[in-house]
Amino acid sequence: MPHQPMPQSRHLTIPPEHAGRRLDQSLAELLPEYSRSRIQAWIDAGLVRIAMGDTPANASRKLKVWGGEAVSLEAEAHPAELPYQAEAIALSILYEDDAILVLDKPAGLVTHPGAGNWEGTLLNALLHHVPGAATLPRAGIVHRLDKDTSGLMVVAKTLEAQTQLVRDLQARSVKRVYWAVALGRLQRLEGSIEAPIGRHPTQRIKMAVVEEGRGKPALTHYKVLRQFAEVAWVECRLATGRTHQIRVHLAHIGHPLLGDSVYAGRKRSPIDFPHQALHAVRLGLVHPGTGETMEWEAAPPEDFAGLLRQLEM
Repeated sequence: MPHQPMPQSRHLTIPPEHAGRRLDQSLAELLPEYSRSRIQAWIDAGLVRIAMGDTPANASRKLKVWGGEAVSLEAEAHPAELPYQAEAIALSILYEDDAILVLDKPAGLVTHPGAGNWEGTLLNALLHHVPGAATLPRAGIVHRLDKDTSGLMVVAKTLEAQTQLVRDLQARSVKRVYWAVALGRLQRLEGSIEAPIGRHPTQRIKMAVVEEGRGKPALTHYKVLRQFAEVAWVECRLATGRTHQIRVHLAHIGHPLLGDSVYAGRKRSPIDFPHQALHAVRLGLVHPGTGETMEWEAAPPEDFAGLLRQLEM
């Protein structure tokens, strides 16, 4: 868990002119350095106390104030404002030297801390495993995999290596190959999907194919490895690395991933699978220190391998 500094105690008196206001509204005006949502969260957590007669008591955000009340507040920092802490989380490392490490991320492991996932992430694990990772942007992470996507990632251990790997990714010289299981029968056994990706205009947790100029260029090459009755085993090669790129692009052509609760919509799934069927199976790059061309392959996890065996039956 991130280090929790001591809360900052604040003591104030509700002014008479705030009579009739809700407590959260009054505090938001008295403490403009904090957002109203933050103040409401503190109230809900029992960190705001207001004197009822001579006895302070936990307050409600809907409580009406009438002026003169004594309020005490324990202002806790938001997790996003705290330094991330090292955590002893096991990593499946395929290769490691002084400049980089290559790992096989399991499905279910969040890459970077964010809303709802402030601990237990790959970044927390890297801070524990790599001395000095705290001095690097994102602890050396140069590209992400979605929480429920498994497979290969490269992580830099020095700033020089991270800078070079980011440049190589931008230059499209890093080879990233994925296996996916997509719904339906693809008309073309091989092709490319080139369509810009940006934030969905109404559903903020989703990405979408958008108009030119509203998103970032995105290019995915795909090849059907095996077409089954209702799904296809597809190999995808990323030329760009946009958020949710393979999931968005395959959904865009009418073939969302099996198990993808975000992008499959109402499309019927013939097989139950607990998450999107997507695995980063191969990774190739030029070593940022030695210039050597290197490549790794990671077999899919058991649930994905079992899915393929089930389809072959």
